[in-house]
Amino acid sequence: MDKATPLWRAWSATQIRKRLAQHARGIDRADETLLRESYHDSGTVDYGSMQGTAAEFASGIAAMHEGAPMSSHRTSNMWVEVRGERAVSESYVMAWVTLPTDGDPQPHLVGGRYLDQHRYCDGEWRMQHRHYVLDWIRQFDGVVGAASQDTFSLSAGCPRGAHYLQDSGNALLIAHASRNSNKTEALAMNASQALDDVVSHQAIMELGCRYVRGVDRGDPEMIMTAFHDDAAIVSGAFNGSAQDFSVEIGKLLDDISPRVAHTVTNHWIDISGDVGVGESYVIAYQNTLGDDPQDVMTGGRYVDRYERRNGEWKISHRTFVLDWTTSSPAKNLMGLGMFEDMVKGERGQRDPVYALWATLNEQ
Repeated sequence: MDKATPLWRAWSATQIRKRLAQHARGIDRADETLLRESYHDSGTVDYGSMQGTAAEFASGIAAMHEGAPMSSHRTSNMWVEVRGERAVSESYVMAWVTLPTDGDPQPHLVGGRYLDQHRYCDGEWRMQHRHYVLDWIRQFDGVVGAASQDTFSLSAGCPRGAHYLQDSGNALLIAHASRNSNKTEALAMNASQALDDVVSHQAIMELGCRYVRGVDRGDPEMIMTAFHDDAAIVSGAFNGSAQDFSVEIGKLLDDISPRVAHTVTNHWIDISGDVGVGESYVIAYQNTLGDDPQDVMTGGRYVDRYERRNGEWKISHRTFVLDWTTSSPAKNLMGLGMFEDMVKGERGQRDPVYALWATLNEQ
């Protein structure tokens, strides 16, 4: 493939974004191998107090996270510039980590940026050097725990995140991949295959957008545009068919949480012909009702199996894996100060996103 073409740049950027997601998985799973494989053998890092080879970094960071509470490194705003077989990228990262700063270990949100250099060698894009830049930190009081559930319930509850091979997400990815009975012949990397990879990755990433809009807006039809009709889902709040979930999750949220928002990033997707597996990170905000209203934040991952049927990619199975959750007494801040006159998001068709999409049908 000609390395001066827009297709080469688009395919390369897709591979680099997947490598960035792999790096986050390596840190959060305390998986030294995943981290090492994110870099070329000659790769280096600069994290301030941690400078040196990528191999030394991978060993040190895996040991640091092993045994610690679950973390989430969410990478977004990925700006990738490809020049032939070299590339640079800037990506924003928001990390949920529990660590000591001014006393005992406490949960923190840490915001910064990854300034990365990448190189294409031996048929693969990998990182050559990473420079981490710290922008902000917010500390949270209290201990972060996991929501309680009935261990033996088949209709509720979800898997818990863990480190390395103990992580249920890894087990699910392996199980989904083992079901690959796809007979599509693998093609050598050429323009046709590269184009299919780019288009497929984009289509699969957009499934996550469809899902969260449907859940947040209480729109069962939108939810089902992300799933095949015979798909299944394990969400914790509801486990069963995607069609039943699309209706029941709306009823549940209308009763207990009128304001909810899911943000999804870190899309790691592995495609083989007409099937694929993937993991994406999610943080969900909920404002709960009741005698003691709470602002709840939950961090986890969607582990998915995808299938392309009749030329269209959709989810055939989705599992939510819970990594952490925290809550605090709710404060009604949306009607105060600069927020008072802002348009507020709503559940249902009155949310302004529907009017926006309708403009595409105007003559």
